[in-house]
Amino acid sequence: MSRENDVAKAVMNIAANQPNGLATFRRCYAEVPNYLALNAAERALSLTRPGEPMWHQLVRNIQSHHDADGNFIERGLLNHVHRTGYQITAAGRRWLAAQP
Repeated sequence: MSRENDVAKAVMNIAANQPNGLATFRRCYAEVPNYLALNAAERALSLTRPGEPMWHQLVRNIQSHHDADGNFIERGLLNHVHRTGYQITAAGRRWLAAQP
């Protein structure tokens, strides 16, 4: 699994734990580290987005790469909610429940 998909899976877990199935960007930034061990390079501060760790870009890349083969949006597991975050789909819930 690619690192972007690791982050997408964490986002799915966050969304699945919300009553409305929605993981806001703010919640993702706060909670992804609870689901995923981030390495030093991922925790390093961005040169182009002051004060933001590099791994935040991986959260945004879920939408940026939405049409890439294997992307969780392309696979129908997540929906992007404009300027808000990601919502887990019914297929996403089934996929997540089947994971070890």
